[in-house]
Amino acid sequence: MSVAHVSSDLLVAGPSKSRDFPSVPIVDSHVHLYPPEANRDPAAWAAERGEVHWATLCTRQRKDGRPVQGFSNVAGLLRAMDAAGIGRAILLGWYWEKPETAAEQNRFYAACIREHPDRLSACATVHPNAGRGPALDAVRRAHEAGFVGLGELSPHSQHHAIDDPTFAEVLALAGELKMPVNLHVTDPESRPFPGRIETPLEDFAALARRFPTTTFILAHWGGVLPLRDPTARELGNVVYDTAASPLLYGPEIWRRFVETVGAERVLFGSDFPLNLYPRLELEAELVRLVAEAKTSGLPTGSLNGIFERNAVRVFGLA
Repeated sequence: MSVAHVSSDLLVAGPSKSRDFPSVPIVDSHVHLYPPEANRDPAAWAAERGEVHWATLCTRQRKDGRPVQGFSNVAGLLRAMDAAGIGRAILLGWYWEKPETAAEQNRFYAACIREHPDRLSACATVHPNAGRGPALDAVRRAHEAGFVGLGELSPHSQHHAIDDPTFAEVLALAGELKMPVNLHVTDPESRPFPGRIETPLEDFAALARRFPTTTFILAHWGGVLPLRDPTARELGNVVYDTAASPLLYGPEIWRRFVETVGAERVLFGSDFPLNLYPRLELEAELVRLVAEAKTSGLPTGSLNGIFERNAVRVFGLA
């Protein structure tokens, strides 16, 4: 599938008022926040921690000089959620290169969900290079603290093998604790950009088969894995989120994917505070992505599942 730029007049106009649109509370299953120290000076914060890849991806500018993403705080996220009718956000960690940074973000997220249990849930990040004991302890501590999953993880970006023994134990433990694991996926046909790392799609199918009791969430429509490989459609422990969709595909992806894979295996996700519509917006917001989903032509029942019901099931939300 080729990369498509969003140019739909429908998106420029904003959300429609059609009576057929669902009124269920929306769950955004793919949101990133960073500690206040990172927001104040992202480049310096990353340099101090040796997070070169994160800095390359998140502090770069577009050709017009505008940043690729913002660095929102919790209050800014809640305002964006309110504007788009999003009731709950799942805070995702990052595929940090250093175990110490993963631990720092987990502490920050623990504070976030304590302060806003009605609006925020969180997934923990972990790095196998922490060692077997510390890595598994991090998963258990996160579970005890009320985290609902793991991720966003990326073996390919975190510089460890897909079959790393500690990573394997982390995935197995996540299955035991019923904590879904979100994995970053790069579409093999996506255009080049600074920091782009190949993520062979066959690796994700192999992980799903090796750990059948673990639920995997493949980010960014999973690089449309099930559209490329029909056998992947049989992997019942794999679901997909829609994070960064407008930067990767045209609006037709919603119907095409759902018609092939099924709405019950799709989670609404934004990748906030990434600016999804840089040609239309100066800063990241969530309204347009909700509008894109609502105007995709999907039936109301399918949208209800994508917006809320599937996330409640996958993350075990009350």
